[in-house]
Amino acid sequence: MGKLTEAIKHLLIINILFFVATSLYGDQMYEWFSLWFPKNENFAFYQIITHMFMHGGFMHIAFNMYALWAFGTPLEQMWGRNKFLFFYFSAGLGSALLHTGVNYYYFNEGMQALVSSGMTESNVMEIISSGQYSPDWYNIASKSTIDNFLSAYNTPAVGASGAIYGVLVAFGMMFPNSELFLIFLPIPIKAKYFIPVLIGLDLFSGVTGYAIFGQGIAHFAHIGGALFGFLMMWYWKKNQFNNNRWN
Repeated sequence: MGKLTEAIKHLLIINILFFVATSLYGDQMYEWFSLWFPKNENFAFYQIITHMFMHGGFMHIAFNMYALWAFGTPLEQMWGRNKFLFFYFSAGLGSALLHTGVNYYYFNEGMQALVSSGMTESNVMEIISSGQYSPDWYNIASKSTIDNFLSAYNTPAVGASGAIYGVLVAFGMMFPNSELFLIFLPIPIKAKYFIPVLIGLDLFSGVTGYAIFGQGIAHFAHIGGALFGFLMMWYWKKNQFNNNRWN
């Protein structure tokens, strides 16, 4: 990995600056720069980019920035700055796209259940936009349906994790036999085994709701970043994109 490469260095600086500002101005930063559900009044299109620089706590940013440095550095050394940045932000955008798409599914499922019970959509929107809900809703639809509906509307996405998952996939495809030494494993494990298992666990948690890695994790954002990372790598390898096209 060696010294910091140019793109990695600037990404680290921007993320740290956002983290410091969030520590000082908290709620205002989350309101402005997190990725909100498009029907939420806090949503703005620029959040598709800015949410990648927001983090929910010290361990969140620490793990993401370590992964960015550890797995992104060899990619930037091989690809160059421009190609790496294009890949990184494309994976982040893919992460936001899938995360928002899944939230639309959860939101529409909950809304349809409430409307079918006799409520109007405008009435439901008036209630949830004020930060409230009715306990009676849990008598109309399943707990998971209402929980997902409320979470989709009220919970913003933050973090570079989606882009990082894209970087992980690219690293695994470029350096499949690299041995990774992980704190929670007594022996090294090759990237070609570890990264698919990690993504598979995220997919399992996203589909089942079982919190393997803890609560409050946007699993489909991780899957989206990994998926777009894989598709870009597949396309680049098929078409033999080289660094000269990015200089």
